[in-house]
Amino acid sequence: MNIHEYQSKEILRKYGAPVSNGIVINNHSEIKLKISNLKKKEYVLKAQIHAGGRGKAGGVKLIKDIKELEKEANKMIGKVLKTHQTGPEGKEVKTLYIEEASEIEKELYLSCLIDRETSKIAFISSTEGGMDIEQVAKSQPGKINTVKLDLKNEMQAEDIDKVISPFNFNEKQKKDAYKIVNAIYKILIEKDASLIEINPLIITKDGNLICLDAKMNFDDNAMYRRPEILELRDLNEEDPTEIAASKYDLAYIKLNGSIGCMVNGAGLAMATMDIIKLYGQEPANFLDVGGGASKEKVAEAFKLILSDKNVRGILINIFGGIMRCDVLAQGVVEAAKEIKLSVPLVVRLAGTNYKEGKEILDKSNLKILSASDLNDAAKKIVEAIK
Repeated sequence: MNIHEYQSKEILRKYGAPVSNGIVINNHSEIKLKISNLKKKEYVLKAQIHAGGRGKAGGVKLIKDIKELEKEANKMIGKVLKTHQTGPEGKEVKTLYIEEASEIEKELYLSCLIDRETSKIAFISSTEGGMDIEQVAKSQPGKINTVKLDLKNEMQAEDIDKVISPFNFNEKQKKDAYKIVNAIYKILIEKDASLIEINPLIITKDGNLICLDAKMNFDDNAMYRRPEILELRDLNEEDPTEIAASKYDLAYIKLNGSIGCMVNGAGLAMATMDIIKLYGQEPANFLDVGGGASKEKVAEAFKLILSDKNVRGILINIFGGIMRCDVLAQGVVEAAKEIKLSVPLVVRLAGTNYKEGKEILDKSNLKILSASDLNDAAKKIVEAIK
């Protein structure tokens, strides 16, 4: 789960990290009143969307006049920003964050994340702040400092020194850096975050450290014990089909292809998508219905696939272990009849009650193609949509 920059900064503030002062605006009617309380000479206007690359898309602006600020804020709310992370459809700006501009001497990079490969907490620091860190790692790997730590209640001073070693801070800056590193470490552990990124972390002209931008991601599976974080979820920033999927505990991710997939098990889902690509087409989604899905859950999954207008055919690939093939077949039949299925459907069943499942499909009077194995299924659905 992602949250906005202004929400991330509020969490950082509560944990003692220095952030710039700012105001949040949610609609046009708030703009004039809220900005009238600003006293600085320069301001930064930021669109709040869940995507990087806002600056290049016109979503971050430095403004030196309060009247110009009002004008630009009104223009930005409702604007559709297209960045390398939004896709071609872009994202509509519904929230703004206006903060006091800082006099920047130097931009740095600092992040903390779960390193799943080593089961450790990793800190990444670099003197190349304000840039795409992946590009820095590719073109200047020597500028990336990585420190991996075992989980502890508190960070040790020597660990923090390793994290901030590239920055050559003076003593005052070092004290502030200790606060910042400790803050993001505690947030990661206490709030079940999976990534906290400060880019840039700046040194101001008067020598202070400020978290000028902030990004936080949280573990979806831990949100049942973090209601205070779940409250920060912005459904406007999420795909409506993925929101609907979460209500039925379905693992669904929309993709850009034309063949809808329904599978049980993440590994089998990945293999199914791979073989669709092998035969020259693209999957329209990742969809794992899970091991013990009911026919109602299967029916909702089927409806989700068909809600995508790009879907020209559906491939169902089920290996029945805990999942019974007859339960899946009944859910598919009920959903297909309700929606009036009009695209080709290929089904491959194996495992628990697959004969009973096949019989349900055969007697449904629906145009369903049976497949003997995954290779046969992929070949048939690709041929069918052609």
